[in-house]
Amino acid sequence: MPKMKTKSGAKKRFSLTATGKIKRKKAYKSHILTKKAKKRKRNLAKTTFVHKSDERNIKSMLSI
Repeated sequence: MPKMKTKSGAKKRFSLTATGKIKRKKAYKSHILTKKAKKRKRNLAKTTFVHKSDERNIKSMLSI
């Protein structure tokens, strides 16, 4: 059986922490930033964790 390939899109978007959680960036920070408040843009720049219900799918995409 050949090795499982990692999905390259997932590889670019997600990273694994030492405790096994999956880090991700928040959406809506790429364009049309003039109408968004400074506070909103600042909070969108922070990283967050993937929801527990999505972890299994993303781990399979990362072939972990």
